[in-house]
Amino acid sequence: KQGGSGKQKAKPPKKQKGNVANDDQPDICKLEFKVGQISKVWTHPDADKLYCEEIECGEPKPRQIASGLRPYYTEEEMLNQRLLVVSNLKPKNLVGFKSHGMVLCAAETNEDGSENVKFVEPPADAPLGEVITFEGLPTPEPFSGAQVEKKKTFKACLPGMKTTDEGLAAWDGHVFVTSAGPCKTSIKGGAMR
Repeated sequence: KQGGSGKQKAKPPKKQKGNVANDDQPDICKLEFKVGQISKVWTHPDADKLYCEEIECGEPKPRQIASGLRPYYTEEEMLNQRLLVVSNLKPKNLVGFKSHGMVLCAAETNEDGSENVKFVEPPADAPLGEVITFEGLPTPEPFSGAQVEKKKTFKACLPGMKTTDEGLAAWDGHVFVTSAGPCKTSIKGGAMR
């Protein structure tokens, strides 16, 4: 009996240790942002605002992601676009299309009340698949997709995700960086999502 109960007790602490280490990190370090590039894009057949994309993220296969960007970009503008992918979200069905992550954009409201949405872009020299780090914060230890969903990590990060007055992507002032430099957008002082 002792051997059996010892084995059962040995497994949960290992899982808890990983969670405890992640829990000590700032919320943004529990998310995984990767450098990606859209290699294929098409309009979703059943949703007016959605594009379906295949995005190269340095993984064996491209990620399939759906994005509500049809009001803001043409298919031609989307194709080959370099961007950031939130890669540790639990896959979700968006009008019948299984989306494995999301692309990161910044938004601002125009004077007429319409919205301007632009991609957050990595530097041109940043390699596909590189995981973003955050200036002044520890190396990210991303949660699993299930943990991100259960703990509502992405939602918890949204209030702090804004672009700086220079258009740099940041969370609570900590700039998103790659080995080739910071990630940026043309939108200054805008919310990211």
